Amino acid sequence: MMQGELGDPGSRKVWRLALRVACVWLGTQIAAAGAAESVSHWIPKGISSPAFESHAAFDPVTGDFYFVRSHPDFTGWRILVSQCGASGWTAPRDAAFAGDGVEADPWFTPDGHDVWFISNRSTDGVHRKDLDIWRAHRTGGQWSKPERLPPPVNSTGNEWFPRLAVDGWLYFGSDRPGGLGKTDIWRARQDAAGQWTVQNAGPALNGPGDEYEALPSPDGKTMILMAEDGLYESKLTPSGWAPRVKLGPAINATGSEIGAAFSPSGQTVLFARDLKGQDSGEFFIWRRSGHESWPRDCPPAGR
Repeated sequence: MMQGELGDPGSRKVWRLALRVACVWLGTQIAAAGAAESVSHWIPKGISSPAFESHAAFDPVTGDFYFVRSHPDFTGWRILVSQCGASGWTAPRDAAFAGDGVEADPWFTPDGHDVWFISNRSTDGVHRKDLDIWRAHRTGGQWSKPERLPPPVNSTGNEWFPRLAVDGWLYFGSDRPGGLGKTDIWRARQDAAGQWTVQNAGPALNGPGDEYEALPSPDGKTMILMAEDGLYESKLTPSGWAPRVKLGPAINATGSEIGAAFSPSGQTVLFARDLKGQDSGEFFIWRRSGHESWPRDCPPAGR
């Protein structure tokens, strides 16, 4: 380009636009490369199996590893627990609060006093037809008898993936009537009198299809959202949650990604992905920011 051409206002505008497009493209490529490097396969010995493992949760008090194991076709969910021993993770067994039905989606409050999960366990000798949200409280190292949350939190439909945000809202998925799509993300809050209020989480998170799982970050500023075609992310703004953005191919490799869990710092996410074939549900680690020793090595490195 000749010197005189840059002096033309129209030419300068075109040049700036081209430069901006090039910078955006380069930034996208760098971000994609960084994301690809930050995602790694996690295959804990004694946990990974030909079955489907997903929905990890670490007990903040004991360090025990809770997760869901189901059939390779993702049916027959059960919550299992394993301890970290001298030779690695112990053989998984039913959680102490386990019932007699299908159960999944464990989540611990940061202080470890409560565990939330879903279940269709029987209360009168007959299994419920739908999945509901349950909660157990720990006192003196022992789990209380789980309680089923009352309406309007639970409905005649299915509820999934209860996750409590730092601002007091309980987020969960449900196929109850009144949503924006087939299944939606809802949220509930309990007042000082113990009464629950429930509302749809809104169009920024929900669309015409299926949304199942909403995971607020430990600081409440970010949300990982699981929809019918993989994982999305939303940022909290002064006016509420921003429209969700689908995560890139380093995360959504198959569209089956599910059951995300944040590390306590929020720097790392553990999620499951269906690899098809002989390997069904497998865990993957997404290093969102730097590197931290989470999940911890078992047995510890050097032992």
